[in-house]
Amino acid sequence: MWVVVTTVLVAIIFNLGVMRKTSRSILGFTGKLINDVLSFVVFSVLDVLDVLLCYVYKIVDFVVENEWKPCYCSSPKEAVINSGKILVSENGEAEKIVCLTSTKLHLEEISDTLYSRPSRVKEVSKTTVKRTSYVVSSVGKPIGQSPVVVKMPRDKIDGHKAHAVPRWSDCDCDTCNSWSSSCKDTLFVRMDGRKDNVSENVLFIHGFISSSEFWTETLFPNFSRSIKSKYRLFAIDLLGFGKSPKPNESLYTMKEHLDMIERSVLEPNKVESFHIVAHSLGCILALALAVKYPKSVKSLTLLAPPYFPTPKGEEATQYMMRKVAPRQVWPLIAFGASMACWYEHVSRTICLLICKHHRTWKFLTKLITRNRIRTYLIEGFCCHTHNAAWHTLHNVICGSASKIEEYLDMVQNRLNCSVNVFHGRDDELIPVECSDNVKTKVPRAHVRIVEKKDHITIVVGRQKAFARELEQIWKNSKTN
Repeated sequence: MWVVVTTVLVAIIFNLGVMRKTSRSILGFTGKLINDVLSFVVFSVLDVLDVLLCYVYKIVDFVVENEWKPCYCSSPKEAVINSGKILVSENGEAEKIVCLTSTKLHLEEISDTLYSRPSRVKEVSKTTVKRTSYVVSSVGKPIGQSPVVVKMPRDKIDGHKAHAVPRWSDCDCDTCNSWSSSCKDTLFVRMDGRKDNVSENVLFIHGFISSSEFWTETLFPNFSRSIKSKYRLFAIDLLGFGKSPKPNESLYTMKEHLDMIERSVLEPNKVESFHIVAHSLGCILALALAVKYPKSVKSLTLLAPPYFPTPKGEEATQYMMRKVAPRQVWPLIAFGASMACWYEHVSRTICLLICKHHRTWKFLTKLITRNRIRTYLIEGFCCHTHNAAWHTLHNVICGSASKIEEYLDMVQNRLNCSVNVFHGRDDELIPVECSDNVKTKVPRAHVRIVEKKDHITIVVGRQKAFARELEQIWKNSKTN
């Protein structure tokens, strides 16, 4: 009798377990279906809206600034290689200034995602082709893996200097434009710790649409006196963000970002060796910097590194864009990234509403919360220009997709420094698998997955614990 009862109970429990799993599967499938359908509708509307906003901004720019402003809505560009030279031509109305040294154009760091972003509207309607003038430039290799055409207007070849005056849609406050009144063309750098006779330096690089306050308001106050008496800490505002310069004509390429870091931190402070701590986008710059200075980097700490290995047959830049901006309405952070990455004019509108009026948002936040929370995250999120965010997103994050694997190989084979990776388990923007991918390429890397933390709270909210972890990493690097 007891055997029969036990058998029946086991069967019931087993069936309940199966039913729960089935229910979860059904709920998961239903949720995904709703998300996919809703995403299709929302992004179809955004495709149309972006085209309409393109014409609106062309008119407003002409009325306010007295000239037609270029955009990337023209058809994808085309490169013609002939006898080791690239013929650069324009097939639309867009005119974009490329990084210029003397009379040579540097095209290898211009991402094709600036021009090639598949859209249902663009597939149905093709822009009328209009031939314009072109410039011939000698370069050593094709532009990435998928060549694009970039136009350099002839009247801007002779040493054109970027305007310091902000555009009408950008913020003109003293915080955002403090750089325009300075004679120094360098990044804004916050420095803490030892000032002289320094042998230990640490460089902190923030992520996308953030600022140095991501570090200075969290980690810097929590470092021990011992560390601050021996280490010199540098936290930078990247080019185009925070209080750093925001040149209108810059394309915010990897080279420009690295050059500014060197010019603002390494060279003036005579930094010969240093540790690097980087978050998200900053991880890409950190890897590039480490590869450039393999004998100088003493430790490399990466938080939520965006490394997605490109499958065979896929275009690296396009694959990266689809991974970081999946055109989904949920989770919300992915929705925000998708609007910022896929839509030039929708994202400009968001910057117009949020960044230009960041002082208002800061005031409202303090009013609603009765000044009970600190607003440094809001300030970091808002203090940038659309031009800086748009080009950094495409030319650094998407444009470096084919280079990250090479960087990681060089870190594994050429660098002797310790490599530490931290990732929040609940990160909905950069999945945990990215850190696992880094571990695959750099087996000696120590990867720590932090439970119940996301893309931001991997630091914010656990700053004391993370400060102790960093101190231990730096101390251990001396004995390695």
